[in-house]
Amino acid sequence: MPLTRRTLLASSPLLAAPALPAAAPAAAPARRIRLAVSTYSYWHFKPVRFPIEDVIDHAAELGFDGVEILHRQMQDESAPYINALKRRAFERGLSFPLLSIHQDFVFPARDERQKHIAHTRRCLELAARLGIPCVRLNSGRWKTIPSFDDLMKVKGNEPPLPGYTNDDAIGWCIESIEKLLPVCERLGVMMALENHWGLTTNIDTLLRIHKTANSPWLGINMDTGNYPGDPYAGIETLAPHATIVQAKTYYGGGEWYTLDLDYKRILAILRRHNYGGWISLEMEGKEDARAAVAKSYAVLREAIG
Repeated sequence: MPLTRRTLLASSPLLAAPALPAAAPAAAPARRIRLAVSTYSYWHFKPVRFPIEDVIDHAAELGFDGVEILHRQMQDESAPYINALKRRAFERGLSFPLLSIHQDFVFPARDERQKHIAHTRRCLELAARLGIPCVRLNSGRWKTIPSFDDLMKVKGNEPPLPGYTNDDAIGWCIESIEKLLPVCERLGVMMALENHWGLTTNIDTLLRIHKTANSPWLGINMDTGNYPGDPYAGIETLAPHATIVQAKTYYGGGEWYTLDLDYKRILAILRRHNYGGWISLEMEGKEDARAAVAKSYAVLREAIG
């Protein structure tokens, strides 16, 4: 073989390029958590609704990534109203990650449950019209303590109706959710069951319903404030299953109770379980909403880092 510059370089131990050490596998980048604010943060079911348009504007000014819409706060469900909200959010660079609705599957009477199934179906369709990928779901409650204020005093610990058990109510919830799952798949809109005051105040009950339904279209909406006991223990249990997180703050004292939540600790729990979805602020304090939401945003943004 004729001697050429190429063969000389290849055969010479002095001139050959040194072997490089194998590169260590790159660490997976941390999943990006995005911040939304619930329109509920500005309203709290007062007699006069706080306009969702104003929430969108304020959220954009503060730097939020999205707005969670509370269904009961909407002016109506007309096409002009819905389309105006979508346009307003788009122009301000915001998403709508969640539609929070109120429904209740804890009724012995099948026709009553069917009314709430129909309401939930309509809300799933509404979410699709709004371009919202997920609907917050409640389990419902027995209503043996009629006043929500009184229910808060006992931290959601409500006795069943005479002649029934919690197992009955859990079965009603699962049956109702299963009827809605094909609607979710058809529309491309998930449901996320919240640890809300009612049956799912009990985390084991929440996980039981979620596991039994066993569908990719049913997730879990993990609220940081709805725990009768230690919130951090509850958050640790639910974090591996969370589809979306609602973060409570209580500036000016809570409407029903007040917690001093450490969001750096909470974010550490979420990151340990590789959570990288949305966190939606629910400011539930009595302080002026605009000021309290701004404070809450700063706390959450610092905790996310």
